[in-house]
Amino acid sequence: MTFKYTVTLPIEGANKLSRFREWADAHLPDLTYSLPAQTPVKTHTMTIRLRSLDDRKRVLEQFSRERL
Repeated sequence: MTFKYTVTLPIEGANKLSRFREWADAHLPDLTYSLPAQTPVKTHTMTIRLRSLDDRKRVLEQFSRERL
């Protein structure tokens, strides 16, 4: 599976990966994505890899309505 597209979201604090997974499961259950292996606690953003531009658009629309 190829993840050609990315979206960088503002997210602060610990447990970014698990928080994103929970958010995606709750708001976009059919979304296919790839997360980085880890993210430092001190970073303020996280980049998610996606399969299509439509997926990127869906993530950004949902994120504007319901933040992490």
